[in-house]
Amino acid sequence: MSESKQIPYRHPRPLDDADALAKVREFADFQHKRRTVRYFSDAPVPQEIIAHAIAAAGSAPSGANQQPWRFVALSNPTLKHAIRIAAEAEEREFYTHRAPEEWLDALAPLGTDADKPFLETAPWLIAVFYERYGFDDTGKKQKRYYPHESTGIACGFLISALHQAGLCTLTHTPSPMGFLNELLGRPKNEMPYLLLVVGHEAENCHVPEISRLEATSFAEFKT
Repeated sequence: MSESKQIPYRHPRPLDDADALAKVREFADFQHKRRTVRYFSDAPVPQEIIAHAIAAAGSAPSGANQQPWRFVALSNPTLKHAIRIAAEAEEREFYTHRAPEEWLDALAPLGTDADKPFLETAPWLIAVFYERYGFDDTGKKQKRYYPHESTGIACGFLISALHQAGLCTLTHTPSPMGFLNELLGRPKNEMPYLLLVVGHEAENCHVPEISRLEATSFAEFKT
């Protein structure tokens, strides 16, 4: 096995324990206020904000550093309308034929249905794809390692960055999502992973009254 080239590293923001605790508490409290939103304002959001959030997503770790994620950010009204039409067609199939009753019962408290007006109202949609395989410089097919996990981590970074920018998001996953490849002209080696709706909340936005698990119920420490 060949040795990789190594370079020096020092964390850009070293903190003592007290400052670290204060920072992580502040971050946890801020993230805990994040909510999924289904009612968006049509107020514009500068492209530069979206670009920097995607840049943050691209800093995520990935299997073999292959960075298999691909992002397509769109604000074009015609494209957003086409995506809504295609997504709602799949959602109608889901709600009327594909979803088992148990799944529909789980969704009922959230008030979701097949109508997705936010796909047109929100100023931005970010379609996320992962590479099933790539190509080397000669065009030979290359395996991708942990593309699902890597892209999922990148999406977490992306959502956090957008929340940090004062924006709201909705993770939308109509199934199947092959229409995204067709509408956005993506190659066959890319698979749709997530459609992220991005913008500001509507003036009279409401969200379901839910509770979140306390960390003590899903985290265990062995010292």
